Amino acid sequence: MGTRNAHYGGLLDVAQRLHRKEISPVELTEHMLKRISAKDKRLKSYATVTAELALKQAKKAEAEISRGRIKGPLHGVPIAVKDLCFTKGVATAAGMAIHKNFKPKFDATVVKRFADAGAVLLGKLQMTEGAFADHHPDITPPVNPWHRDHWPGASSSGSGVATAAGLCFASLGSDTGGSIRFPSAANGVTGLKPTWGRVSRHGVFDLAPTLDHVGPMCRSAADTGAVLGVIAGADGKDPTAATVPVPNYLAGLERGLNGLRIGFDPKYNRRGADGDMVATVRDALAVLKAQGADLREVTFPDTDVVVDEWSAHCGIETAHAHRDTYPKRKDRYGSALAGLIDLGHSLSATDYQEILLHRHDFCGQVRAMFDDIDVLVIPAQAAASPTWKQLEALGEDPELLSSLLRFTAPFDLTGSPALTMPSGFTKSGMPVAIQFVGRHMEEDVLVRAGHAYQRETDWHHRHPAV
Repeated sequence: MGTRNAHYGGLLDVAQRLHRKEISPVELTEHMLKRISAKDKRLKSYATVTAELALKQAKKAEAEISRGRIKGPLHGVPIAVKDLCFTKGVATAAGMAIHKNFKPKFDATVVKRFADAGAVLLGKLQMTEGAFADHHPDITPPVNPWHRDHWPGASSSGSGVATAAGLCFASLGSDTGGSIRFPSAANGVTGLKPTWGRVSRHGVFDLAPTLDHVGPMCRSAADTGAVLGVIAGADGKDPTAATVPVPNYLAGLERGLNGLRIGFDPKYNRRGADGDMVATVRDALAVLKAQGADLREVTFPDTDVVVDEWSAHCGIETAHAHRDTYPKRKDRYGSALAGLIDLGHSLSATDYQEILLHRHDFCGQVRAMFDDIDVLVIPAQAAASPTWKQLEALGEDPELLSSLLRFTAPFDLTGSPALTMPSGFTKSGMPVAIQFVGRHMEEDVLVRAGHAYQRETDWHHRHPAV
């Protein structure tokens, strides 16, 4: 058994092969670096490839595994991180021209935790400018491996493309309005936006700190659980990181759906969603019911106000995050991110207070809904697979952005965990996805439910022809 087709393996499956010494970390890392060199010229998913570091880490992992000192499920596995995660001595630009040559003096907590777990860092993945809607004009956006005319997702576009195309076994993305879930849906991978505070943001560039979530993008729900188990937990360097214990997300996967209360709101799921999205949610619910889930119809709180206010809320926080460089270096900003910051500057304290009150009311309503259910099933996004042409004005058209955010931004505002998974394909062969949303700090329930769904479907095993 060699590495020839290993690049499309699941993280946990590849880890077992590594730990059984069927393949070596060095052999696998060399295979992945060669694949990146051959395939990413077209796909543009990597901002920086850290070949020297990767081989150094792979040699260390190989020596440890050969002595039987296995650190856990990521030991020896090649992964990559979004280019807003500080990496010591490695360019970390956050998709921005002004940070092109920035090399941090320390690792982000998530990067350090990967290293401590024995993972192999292949590189930094391309992203939109500052993690907002559009790529900087100087950057060539990553290419959706299923079809180049289709959107690869924002802002963790490189993470979605690289994971789908077999250029890493797992990646990190960040999600402020949907940017773990959009590229997961667009590229046919599984992404987990954790509860806000579950994962430290120390050493991660801010877009809007009270909305920003860092989380894994993988090939299966179980794989996301393995990664989250490594990166989650309290961090003395980030006072907003939750101090609650981190469970074993892989325990109890075989329990299935018996006893789980699955909620759905037919009206919310249909509103603004295209036919492919409506159909895939209906089909997913049928799969869940057949496995013994307790399906319950619910009424989801109205999202119009909070979704419409998301841009203003994000803009205020982004303006603060960029206060040292904007407007002082405005000429180095793209129009979409500059427009968001200008929006933030234009709002008053009373405007912000009204936004906060609406947010808190909405959070309370969602929290109350979860008294009666364990998981909410919804579309991943309104349109199954939008094209670049359909979204070319995304960062500058508030109505287009609000329409796109309908099924994602509400759960950045509430801080709720959400798991996005492949759930089918359009007639033209593009991926379709669903979301499972859960209570705060109950990612283990989402991983369990997602694993049960993926045992009965094979969408997550399908790969683009790269």
